Amino acid sequence: MKTLKVALLGCGNVGSQVARILIDDADALASRTGARLELTGIAVRNPDAPRDTDLPKDLFTTDAEKLVEDADIVIELMGGLEPARSLMLHAIGHGASVVTGNKALLAADGAALFEKADAAGVRLAYEAAVAGAIPILRPIRDSLSGDRITRVLGIVNGTTNYILDAMDSTGAQFAAALAEAQRLGYAEADPTADVEGHDAASKGAILASLAFHTHFDLANVSCEGISAVTAEDIAAAKEAGFVIKLLAIAEKLQDDDGAEGVSVRVHPTLLPRTHPLAAVHGAFNAVFVEAENAGELMFYGQGAGGAPTASAVMGDVVSTARRLVLGGPLGAETPTGHVPALPFEKVTTSYSIGLQVTDQPGVLAAVARVFAEHGVSIETMRQTIHGEGGQAAAELRFVTHRATEAALAATVEAIRGLDVINSVTSVLRVEGV
Repeated sequence: MKTLKVALLGCGNVGSQVARILIDDADALASRTGARLELTGIAVRNPDAPRDTDLPKDLFTTDAEKLVEDADIVIELMGGLEPARSLMLHAIGHGASVVTGNKALLAADGAALFEKADAAGVRLAYEAAVAGAIPILRPIRDSLSGDRITRVLGIVNGTTNYILDAMDSTGAQFAAALAEAQRLGYAEADPTADVEGHDAASKGAILASLAFHTHFDLANVSCEGISAVTAEDIAAAKEAGFVIKLLAIAEKLQDDDGAEGVSVRVHPTLLPRTHPLAAVHGAFNAVFVEAENAGELMFYGQGAGGAPTASAVMGDVVSTARRLVLGGPLGAETPTGHVPALPFEKVTTSYSIGLQVTDQPGVLAAVARVFAEHGVSIETMRQTIHGEGGQAAAELRFVTHRATEAALAATVEAIRGLDVINSVTSVLRVEGV
């Protein structure tokens, strides 16, 4: 039986599980691929560092460049931009196919990497880069390739979903929910990449590139995190029949001039509790796809963790090995379309706007006049009175009909300038209504 040499770069939570599978399941993998998958080495910074998985010490090396030069398949699980980018290019240059879960690198420099892989006639596979164990990239790329995808909405970051779900179920403020997520290991000591939406933005760029056959990078993604979401926002959403989720959204739209483009954005979003994504709890992920012929599809599962993500990595390894054994195209699937990224201000969406106002006559009329002046229609309005007599204050929450982001943002700015407004307490976008 043919032997394929496999080099592993990185041995963290995911890498150690990939190594375990390659060793423990060697016979089963050989029967599926038609070749022995020989793990020839694991490149790490410190070979003596303690690890959760017991692996042969002689596999570890610090010489990553030499390791990849003799490999048929290189699995890159180091993360970050460098040295991951240089090592992937080095592997491709030596004729190795690459399997990676590095969403940040693909979002930042995917186009150049795919071009190099195509030119070298090798494969660049990356199912593990989005939503962990959930098989979402292959269905978009292959199963739906004969359809027209119109929109993708995804809960693609387990940390933020855990935090928002905890706030919804317990009434906790953001800081307390984040602290609990860190205690349980769902959030890093520095949670910035998760809570500010950067991780989800990388995944959104990858999903958009596949769904619309055009390369999108981080510069095309509008990004807003969840750190400003309050327990009061969560409670008001619940009272109105909504739940707040951090969504990565990629959709094809037309601007006011009729020009077609793709909007890619990440932001906290109000969803009706009847929407399928509203039922995604804890640290789970889900991706909701809308296509012209297939209709609505949802993919749900564990979006992170060593073993679940290793499952996605090994799916790419087996698929790549089969192609090496049986023959077939190995080049990366380079996007072929040229749909422009739509400027964020031209995106059409709905807003939920929270206001603190003095409880006095004329307030509603003044606010409604501003909405009308900017061509924004109000769908619903809820009012809550706090206090009594001259100390009474009112909380107003409006949900608008869909309008351009530019018109909605201008409306909020004009409302801030009204004398009758004490403060604009929240501005959140709404989907699914």
